[in-house]
Amino acid sequence: MRIPARGLPREALFARLEQFRSRDVDWRSGRTWAYVYDAGREAEDVVKQAFTSYLCENALDPTAFPSALRLENELIAMAAAHLGGDAEVVGSFTSGGTESIFLAVKTARDHARVHRPEIGRGQIVLPETAHAAFHKAAHYLDVEPVVVPVDPTTFRADVGAVRDAIGPRTILLVGSAVSYAHGVVDPIRELGALARERGLLLHVDGCMGGFLLPYLAQLGAPVPDFDFRVPGVTSISMDFHKYAFAAKGASVILYRDRALRRHQIYACAGWSGYTVVNTTVQSTKSAGPLAAAWAVLNFLGDEGYLRLAATMLETTRRVCAGIEGIPGLRLLGSPDMNLVAFTSDEVGVFHVVDEMRERGWFVQPQLAFNTSKENIHLSINPAGERWVEDFLADLRASVEAARALPTGENVAALRQAVAGIDPARLSEEDFAGLLGFAGVEGAALPARMAGINELMNALPPPMRSALLVEYVNQLFRQGEDAA
Repeated sequence: MRIPARGLPREALFARLEQFRSRDVDWRSGRTWAYVYDAGREAEDVVKQAFTSYLCENALDPTAFPSALRLENELIAMAAAHLGGDAEVVGSFTSGGTESIFLAVKTARDHARVHRPEIGRGQIVLPETAHAAFHKAAHYLDVEPVVVPVDPTTFRADVGAVRDAIGPRTILLVGSAVSYAHGVVDPIRELGALARERGLLLHVDGCMGGFLLPYLAQLGAPVPDFDFRVPGVTSISMDFHKYAFAAKGASVILYRDRALRRHQIYACAGWSGYTVVNTTVQSTKSAGPLAAAWAVLNFLGDEGYLRLAATMLETTRRVCAGIEGIPGLRLLGSPDMNLVAFTSDEVGVFHVVDEMRERGWFVQPQLAFNTSKENIHLSINPAGERWVEDFLADLRASVEAARALPTGENVAALRQAVAGIDPARLSEEDFAGLLGFAGVEGAALPARMAGINELMNALPPPMRSALLVEYVNQLFRQGEDAA
């Protein structure tokens, strides 16, 4: 494929774009319960107008676009106040939770290089429920992750296990508020006390829950302490593009003080071009996400967010009660916000996911990991309120339909087949053979995903990762028919 010899007319151009997304989920319907965060059309229009109004401004250089600096400083101030910070708290606007987490890990690494250079390669202690972005950051930044178990019933971090995992090379402890998989807040107050006792940094991953949890607390929900009011918390990440309903990507990383943030900033004067100084991983970046986040916070305000939080809290309670009333289903943990995970000991949950898709719902499958059984994950939006009864009725029907479908076929043969394969050396032939167990030929995915998900669920995590790498390496390719 080449650049067209002649440009397309505007109407034809946008018609083609609409055609491209004909198979995308219809997220505006309110029936997509994953990946999308929707406060309604009015807020969406405000976000889009603000984003496009700052689309071409470059937030790289605040001396060229001081309005971008003002937007960022105001966003950081609002975030710090929202998370119990004082006037000393500082931060940076980032492209999303992964970048915020990268910067928290980079800051801890470079802080240790200055204050504890004798330790060499640092370690970060992670509950097994901590987001994969911490593992990604450790991989990129040459830091060693030390993973510890969580409580098998509540799925909250086990403070005793964290304590036992601390060693002479530990540079950072991590807690979640909330963890994505189960929607629960780790015991941050106890982790903060441990961090202070050992003289360590503690990062709270509030990317998912940091914005919404304070509103749920105002509504009387029993939200555990997690923010800068907890002694020992030294940094927090929080996404605006989740339940603040800003445009993607919009997140912040906040630090207890400026002295700690100094280790985040990168500068380079050792080349022949302009002097480079970056607060984040990105250099050139559109100010559009900044403006969109600023706009939606000012448009909805505390009152608007509290109203949306009340809707989501009540919807979540109704959904959880409904799930518990369906024979064969059970919740995993007790969610602290509007993220819900549930499983079954009687039917194949991956078949339930497919059956829900047939009925017009998009829900997210999650694979088993240690004590967390394979499950279905829901991210509940305000738009879900009007769909609760329909959702539960279709969920009940999907569970009954799944009872008649086979599950766990070929698992023993699959495990035998992968026994001799080194995940680091997975070949295209190995990849094709593994997909064959799920009845899939080539890289194209079938309409029903239960076979693929059961295949992945039966594999050890290193093999899952290797299989995903091979699949994605084939998925992104040249050609009009690539998607």
